[in-house]
Amino acid sequence: MSTPSIRVASSAAKRASSLLRAIQAHPPSCPCHSNPSHHYQSPSLLKSPRRSFATPLDHTRQKEYAFEMAASSIRFGPGCTKEVGMDFKNMGANRVCVVTDSNVSKLDAMKQVVEGLSREGVDFTVFDKVRVEPKDSSIQEAIDFAKPYQPDAFLAVGGGSVIDTAKLMNLYTTFPDAGFLDFVNAPLGKGLPVTKPLKPLVAVPTTAGTGSETTGTAIFDLVSKKAKTGIAHRNLKPTLGICDPLNTRTMPSAVHASSGLDVLCHSLESWTAIPYHERTPRPQNPINRPAYQGANPISDIFSLKALRSTVEFLPRAVKDPEDFEAQSEMLLAATLAGVGFGNAGVHLCHGMSYPISGQNPGYKHNGYVIDTPIIPHGVSVAVTAPAVFKFTGASNPERHLAAAEVFGKDVSNAKKESAGEILSEALAEFLVNLGDQPRGLEALGFSREHIDELVEGTLPQKRVLMLAPNLSLEENEEREQLRGLFEEAMNY
Repeated sequence: MSTPSIRVASSAAKRASSLLRAIQAHPPSCPCHSNPSHHYQSPSLLKSPRRSFATPLDHTRQKEYAFEMAASSIRFGPGCTKEVGMDFKNMGANRVCVVTDSNVSKLDAMKQVVEGLSREGVDFTVFDKVRVEPKDSSIQEAIDFAKPYQPDAFLAVGGGSVIDTAKLMNLYTTFPDAGFLDFVNAPLGKGLPVTKPLKPLVAVPTTAGTGSETTGTAIFDLVSKKAKTGIAHRNLKPTLGICDPLNTRTMPSAVHASSGLDVLCHSLESWTAIPYHERTPRPQNPINRPAYQGANPISDIFSLKALRSTVEFLPRAVKDPEDFEAQSEMLLAATLAGVGFGNAGVHLCHGMSYPISGQNPGYKHNGYVIDTPIIPHGVSVAVTAPAVFKFTGASNPERHLAAAEVFGKDVSNAKKESAGEILSEALAEFLVNLGDQPRGLEALGFSREHIDELVEGTLPQKRVLMLAPNLSLEENEEREQLRGLFEEAMNY
C-alpha cells in the first residue's frame, strides 16, 4: 500500500508530464517564452511585421545584452615589491624580460626587483629604453629587443608607458609573425582579436595614474597618422599588478598631478559612458566583445569610489610630497579606476586627448625632466574635461549631478537640464585649485587654426567615441560636435 507522500509525488509527476505535453502541442503566445531567440532581437526588428524569427540575426544592428568583467590580480601593500622574485619562481619562469625606463632604472623599485630575482635564482635581462609617451618606433625597438631573448615571462617596472610597452613586447613575441598593425585598433589598424593567451606579465607601477597594471589596453603614438592609438584586448592585461605605495614616493609633484588627472578622467568617463546594453554591435562570438563595453553595475562601483578618492586625496598628494597617506590612496584609486574603465571604457576626454598629445605644437610641461616637448597624458585628457562634461550632461543628468556632488556641490535643488554645466564648473574649480594646470588648449599653444586637424585626429578613435553619450553617429554631425567641443576647450 502506497504512503500519502508517495501518492502526492506521483500525482505531481503526472500533472507535470501532462502540462509539458500541452505546452509542446500548443506553445504559449508570450514571445519571451515561446521563442528562445526573443531576447536577442533589437526593438527595431521586433516592430517589423514581416520579420521571421527563423531569419539569421543581423548582429550589426543589435544592441549588446551582456557585459564581461576582466581584471588583473592585484597585490597592494608597502614593501610588497620584494616578493616579485618569489612570484616568478612560483610560476616556473626561467627567462624574464624586465622592462623599464632610464629614470626608473635608477630608483629603489628596480633595486628591489633585481635583488628579488637574483635571490630566487631567476634568469633575467633588462630593457631600460622605454620612451615616456611611447611612439610606434620605440615600441618596435622594444619588440626587437625581446624577440631574440625569447623570454617566458615579462616584468614591467614603471609608469603607464613602461607597462604598455611591456604588454606589446609580450604580444608580438607571442605572435612573432604578426604585422605591427594587425592588432592595432581599427580603423587605424586591422583590429584583429588576440586569439591565445600571452606569457605571464607582472606589472609594478611607479606612478599613480594609468591603472595599466589591471587593464588590457596599451597606448602609443602612431606617428604617420599624427594620432595616438593602441591595442585593447583582455589577453593583454597583466597576470599580476604589484601596487607598492613606497614606489610612488619618488614622483615629483607635477607627475603626481598629471597622473592623478588621468585617474580623475578615467573614473568620470567610465561613470558617464553609455550603458553597456546600449552599445552596438553585439558580437557574434564572445572573443570579439571589446574590452571597453560601456558603464555597467560592477564597473560603476570601482569608478565612483575612484572618483571620490581622487577628489579627496589628489590635492593633498600634489601639495605635500611627504603626505604618504594621500600618495597611497591615489595609487589605490588609480587601480580602482583601472578596473572601472578597463571594463566600461572611456570616451571623449581620452578620444580628444590623443591628437592633442600627438599634435603638440611645442609645449613642455613644468616639472617633467625631459628634453623634448611633452603634454603629459593626464594633462591632455583633463584640459577638455570641463567642455566634455558640459556637453554630455543631458545624456544622464542623475550621474552628472552625482559626480558634481562628489566635488562638494549642493545638488539638492539642481535642475536636470543644468547637470552638465554644474559638473563642468565643479571640474574647472578643481583644476584651478590644483595649481599649475593649463587652463585650456590655448595654454598648450593651440589656436583655433588647429581645430580642424584636432578633429580629424579624433574621428578615428572609434573604440572610445562609440561610448560617448550625446555624440552623433552621423560623421558630418559628429565632426561639427567635436569642432564645437575643441572650441569650448580653448579656455576654461
